[in-house]
Amino acid sequence: MLPYLAEYLGTALLILLGDGVVANCTLDRSAMKGAGVLQITIAWAFAVMIAAYIFGAVSGAHFNPALTIALAVAGKFSWSMVPGYCLAQVAGGFTGGVLVYLFYREQFRATEDTGTKLGCFCTRPAIRNLPQNFLCEVIATFVLVFALLGLGNVTGAAGSGLNYVFVWGIIACIGMSLGGATGYAINPARDFGPRLAHAALPIKDKGNSDFSYGIPVAIGGPIVGATLGAVCFSLIPW
Repeated sequence: MLPYLAEYLGTALLILLGDGVVANCTLDRSAMKGAGVLQITIAWAFAVMIAAYIFGAVSGAHFNPALTIALAVAGKFSWSMVPGYCLAQVAGGFTGGVLVYLFYREQFRATEDTGTKLGCFCTRPAIRNLPQNFLCEVIATFVLVFALLGLGNVTGAAGSGLNYVFVWGIIACIGMSLGGATGYAINPARDFGPRLAHAALPIKDKGNSDFSYGIPVAIGGPIVGATLGAVCFSLIPW
């Protein structure tokens, strides 16, 4: 039971800090509005690292259904635990989204643009083209999973905690290199959980939650990319 709780709490913390920095930098009447994508990208990577340091020893710090599935495909995680992990991660994402809204409630009220509000919860494409957006998420998540599995080849990294510093670097690099097209969901729980929160919360003039984009692109893309990453990594005779 404890690993599932750790996944729930870790994902909630991840979303509180990750979506929190987006709200901080984009909502009207926030003192840090306009701080820019560099702050957002760096803070998202730190959000993953902080949650991983806190909960990694208990659950493995997945916080991502696509990663959980990929690890099971690679034979490094039990398939029997996959449904519980995924449910805990999505629930944590929903909770994190609710916390971001409660924290920045006055800023949400002060902001008129519906797209800005939605962007504080989930990803949006810079140019909406679902096949292309799907491909971007597949490639970015492939890189994420392949790199994370590759950390297992770094002698002593896990025992020293250095692996979580590398995780920071992987997330930051993906964001800076591949994040501009879709906002780099690379994690269904990071997108779907907060998107559900956006749909459920009483946000003033919030607009559409856009599940027609989120489900095929921000859920489907990462799962496909993660699976391909695990399969390709397993085929290499390390």
